[in-house]
Amino acid sequence: MPELVKPPPLPVTWRPRRGRIVAYGFAVLIVVGAVVMAVHIAEPFQLADRLAIVAFGGAVAYVLHLLGRVRVEADEEGLTIVNAVRTHRYSWAEALEVTLLVGDPWPRIDFSDGRTIGAMGIQGSEKARARQATAELEALIRERGEAREK
Repeated sequence: MPELVKPPPLPVTWRPRRGRIVAYGFAVLIVVGAVVMAVHIAEPFQLADRLAIVAFGGAVAYVLHLLGRVRVEADEEGLTIVNAVRTHRYSWAEALEVTLLVGDPWPRIDFSDGRTIGAMGIQGSEKARARQATAELEALIRERGEAREK
């Protein structure tokens, strides 16, 4: 039987480390590249074209920001799951179980309303960190939620 992990003190936030570095690093690189390109592009391009290049770089950076902002937050009231596009808020009583299978990109959290939400803020590619974060989240759900005893 696996050893039970002690729940961490609240509030706690889990975020991916590598995913944030890559997302925000590329966002900066793309915006700087778009600005440099807009300044140095050949003469037939007008101001509107140059602004469009910078706007496109900004749009790409915004999408990367959506990927970089993912996280899972736990506080006294419950869980907040911030994924790339949507944010979900659940009370502890609604949380049933969290699972992270080998090869999964992120853990899945089952809720009492029948939903299963992927928690992108815990990246399965960060093996040991993901296992630790999932175990801590599982301990919190076991302690505060309606999760069944294992």
